[in-house]
Amino acid sequence: MSKTAIIAGVGPGLGLALVKRFADGGYHVAALARDDDRLTSLLSDNGLAERATAYRCDVAKQDNVEGAVQRIVEDHGVPTATIFNAGAWTLGTVDKLSAEDVETCWRVTALGAFLVSKASAQAMLDADETGSILFTGATAALRGSANMSAFAMAKFAQRALSQSLARELGPKGIHVAHAIIDGGIGENESMAGSDADAKDSSLSPNEIAESYFQIHSQHRSAWTQEFDLRPWVETF
Repeated sequence: MSKTAIIAGVGPGLGLALVKRFADGGYHVAALARDDDRLTSLLSDNGLAERATAYRCDVAKQDNVEGAVQRIVEDHGVPTATIFNAGAWTLGTVDKLSAEDVETCWRVTALGAFLVSKASAQAMLDADETGSILFTGATAALRGSANMSAFAMAKFAQRALSQSLARELGPKGIHVAHAIIDGGIGENESMAGSDADAKDSSLSPNEIAESYFQIHSQHRSAWTQEFDLRPWVETF
């Protein structure tokens, strides 16, 4: 029986690359998105229909998350790898942002991260399983830029959650890690351009996914809690 992984927030970019990498690593992947019909087509079009299953889930809603994780456990077993890759992107100056804008960003990015990690951790703890919970963060988790207050608040909260969970769940055998994605994520097809100055100037989704899989695979004597990934052209 294959191992089970959850990828929450799957689209044609990093989410799909994560599904592919964990499927290649011997996992049956439960892919979560709000539109499961579109997600099913995406998985099928990329040859993943036999190794991944689409589940409809709004990560900002507790009943959606708890129901999805329960179905995943019933269908494929307890997930021993969970990646929270969902997020809401809201830009705007403070005088233009509405309370609804800010709340939507927080609900998907921060509350969603809490709900998915809570349900996944509970499933592992109930089954006395070990595993990992990884979060896709951003530069905004470290510093808030102009016009990005809503996004930065949500990403700061997600980072704080990862730190608290790492301290709480690490002694129980669950590895919690947070990724700072510092730069734009490109398309894998564009990574091998002929212009040497432009080549690899965006983060490759496949390379990010490889880093996630390696973090997930770490021995517990040398766990990473936070790691940052950026293309060679990015200043920091």
